Amino acid sequence: MFDLSSIERFEQIATPFYYYDMELLDRTLDTLVELSGKYGVRVHYAVKANVERRILQKISARGLGADCVSGNEVARAIECGFPPEKIVFAGVGKSDREIYGALTAGIEAFNCESLHEIYVINAMASMYGLRARVAVRINPNIDAHTHKYVTTGLFENKFGIASHEFDDLVSLIGRCGSIDFTGLHFHIGSQIAEVSDVFSLEARRVSEIVSYFEDKGLTVNEVDFGGGLGVDYDDPDSGSVAPFETWFRAITENFPPRPGRHIHLEPGRSVVAQCGSLITRVLFVKSGETKNFLILDAGMNDLIRPALYGAYHKIENLSARFRPSFSEMQAYDVVGPVCESSDVWGQGRVLPLSVRGDIMAIRSAGAYGQVMASRYNLKDFAPAVFSDTPWDAPAYVDYFASGHAERV
Repeated sequence: MFDLSSIERFEQIATPFYYYDMELLDRTLDTLVELSGKYGVRVHYAVKANVERRILQKISARGLGADCVSGNEVARAIECGFPPEKIVFAGVGKSDREIYGALTAGIEAFNCESLHEIYVINAMASMYGLRARVAVRINPNIDAHTHKYVTTGLFENKFGIASHEFDDLVSLIGRCGSIDFTGLHFHIGSQIAEVSDVFSLEARRVSEIVSYFEDKGLTVNEVDFGGGLGVDYDDPDSGSVAPFETWFRAITENFPPRPGRHIHLEPGRSVVAQCGSLITRVLFVKSGETKNFLILDAGMNDLIRPALYGAYHKIENLSARFRPSFSEMQAYDVVGPVCESSDVWGQGRVLPLSVRGDIMAIRSAGAYGQVMASRYNLKDFAPAVFSDTPWDAPAYVDYFASGHAERV
């Protein structure tokens, strides 16, 4: 992913910053678009994974839809070229203002997560003389075998509607005169590695649930399986494009298409994770009694996943590979500058002998990295640098000029 010319250019830019390999993003999107046509699946990019305008514009230009979880995400998607009729709006806590904005924009559908939400959307649509297209998120009670913080499809969960409410749901939809029921929505979790087994099970369970509702008189024309496809954090170069075909095949083989019914998928992490790296410098090398520490200028304020989830990201010393001593290795605890003990990138990481000023890359950071950043400790936001754009552009000097001032 990184060659000598790119590393030499990295030396000229203040760190930390996010670097996006746009050629890899193009290859990923090529694969998605091809498979979408091959399997007859409609794809909505999960906007929460990364909201950079350049990235959203590239994805929307390829004809994908958008999966949003806030009113501001809906607005950003429209600004970046996603047609409203290809935008779905999920989330357990949509405010009245967000519902109104999506209603007036004419989005494809609200993915509703509670009976009360359906009631409110119907009332608001009636109040303004509009109609709301509504799909209902169902919990299929499937263990996605992933981290407990990103498992979302079990019965006892804040997301979606569980089976004990199914009859009440059918009754409510029948009484709501300002909504058009379109179908069912599912999402069982994120960073799912057991792709074939887990998604095949989801598809079979979804088939049973769809049959239940159709037996009750509801026509289910849109079936959204959500996202969740994992990426290879251990070996990002070998696994640079996620196993999309395995995912698509697991769904369609176990939930066969039929005329008039559409299957939807919502990849996010698997689209953008591998194209992004957090580029940082070694500030200090510290020797303890039993450990050696590399202290970087990037911290949990820039990328919170390791501190929040205990997530693993591969760490590379880009400078050391061009030194004669590259083969000399040392175990380091790699840490950030934030005043929290959890600000740790990795413990006991074996890396080439490292010195102050070395350029480091924290890999697979394109998803849930920059978008979750904060200004904790009053740190500056790390700007975005794109491989296909001149790197001395003003936007890379002044992050707030690139449209992120609202995040102060």
